Amino acid sequence: MSNIKVEPYLFFKGNAQEAIKFYQSIFGGEIETMTYKDMNMPLPVGFTETSLMHASLKGGDVDLMVSDTEEASEKATKVTISLGSDDEEKLTSYFNALSEGVTVRYPLKKEVWGDTFGMLTDKFGIDWMVNIESRKT
Repeated sequence: MSNIKVEPYLFFKGNAQEAIKFYQSIFGGEIETMTYKDMNMPLPVGFTETSLMHASLKGGDVDLMVSDTEEASEKATKVTISLGSDDEEKLTSYFNALSEGVTVRYPLKKEVWGDTFGMLTDKFGIDWMVNIESRKT
């Protein structure tokens, strides 16, 4: 039986390089990039040869893919990425790092279902939910 992974693909209007480096600083892993110049592709309006046609972050705690495209929405996403684990220290540090420089929509707090939960929109417009599962004894 094979394992299936979900790898969010995030689209940006010219700042994908900055975004993927930010996510690497939080989640770890290695970045592989292909610029529009590398792929000999026409540049979207307002982009440079170093704009990312495709990049991936793999090998850390979260795998992501990103691209610079004219078609990215102003918000940059239409989904929310949810992180969940019982590792309170790690998920709290992720929540705090992702919330750097932004207003948290719902601070991390203990919920009626027993877990600690919070929501934020990061500085790139990506929505995140963090659920720290209570340890079952």
